[in-house]
Amino acid sequence: MQRVIHTRLVTVAMVTLVIVLTGAACSTTPTNTNVNIRTTTTATPSPTATPMNGMSNMDGNMGGMNMQSSPNATSQPYDLQFLDTMTSHHQGAVDMARPAVTKAQHAELRDFAQKIITDQEAEIAEMRRYREQWYAGRPQAMNMEMPGMMDSMKGMDMNRMSAATGKEFDLMFLDMMTPHHTGAVTMAREALTKAEHPEIKRFAQKIIDAQEREIGIMNKWKDSWR
Repeated sequence: MQRVIHTRLVTVAMVTLVIVLTGAACSTTPTNTNVNIRTTTTATPSPTATPMNGMSNMDGNMGGMNMQSSPNATSQPYDLQFLDTMTSHHQGAVDMARPAVTKAQHAELRDFAQKIITDQEAEIAEMRRYREQWYAGRPQAMNMEMPGMMDSMKGMDMNRMSAATGKEFDLMFLDMMTPHHTGAVTMAREALTKAEHPEIKRFAQKIIDAQEREIGIMNKWKDSWR
């Protein structure tokens, strides 16, 4: 009987020892402190570039943004190049004239600016009708290399004109619009000989007549207002 009790006590002691040793082993297991934590970084989307309409954000270059010809513009028919290029050119004149309607010091210049807007918006609509009639679905063919287009941008700075007031604004407007008109006349003269459609030739002559007359008016004002 004593031997049985002794055997049981030895067994219990051995079991207890195993439990103690197992617990110690668990408690001394080193903790892995080098766990890699994957962090997800959400990229802030880049601002979407907004295309500039007309030439309102150029600075002679108009505002720091160079206008560029449409891809493969020179491979398109001349009449399409003329329509797209002159449309862009007219839109530039409209954009330039809008602030003059309210900012110009001289009443006659305010009226003049409004006339530019009215006349050239009507001509833009006419050119778009021709384009739709003859070249519907064709890619843009605005060509900065057409005679008169680049020359009409020289010295243009819409930011500087926007900051000007009074007499300074009026003279700056005239100094910018005169070469702009001159560029349109140059482009239109080429169309008289190169255009395929007689409608384009008549339209070009109308531009020459109107803008040469307005150039004369602006030159007189510059002489008397300086």
